[in-house]
Amino acid sequence: MKKLILALFLLVAFLLGYGFRSITSPPNTGPRVTGIGGIFFKAKDPAALKTWYEKNLGMRMVQSGTNFEWHQGTDSTKKGFTLWAPFKETTKYFQPSEKQFMINYRVEGLAQLLVKLKAAGIMTTDSVEKASYGSFVHLMDPEGNKIELWEANDVEYAKMGTITTK
Repeated sequence: MKKLILALFLLVAFLLGYGFRSITSPPNTGPRVTGIGGIFFKAKDPAALKTWYEKNLGMRMVQSGTNFEWHQGTDSTKKGFTLWAPFKETTKYFQPSEKQFMINYRVEGLAQLLVKLKAAGIMTTDSVEKASYGSFVHLMDPEGNKIELWEANDVEYAKMGTITTK
């Protein structure tokens, strides 16, 4: 539970810092991370944990977890989504990382970002997977955390009938 609270605290701190930076700095363009696409973590009993969060914190659940719906930047017509998802503690999805969590980062310009990362000697752990709602790829950070990069197609994601905690 302490790890979950710490992860949520770090998420809030990141989002507040990102928001303040966007107000005080000129817009950053080019291939880059634009926000959090999801927080994934291991749990002993994901179903029971989702039930607890739904009952006690009002988070509307789907099979994978819950989706937080928000609006992008200054354009309130563009929806965005962040997925909160507990995985079975035996999942292999986080490998080769041995960590208990994985963060999905929303990105702009995934192809260009991958060229930049490769030039810096940073290799992906798999190839880009394309879906109607976006493109995904994984890599490891210097501390051994597996991260997921997601170039989202929020219009298609919304068409999936996603239930959100809104």
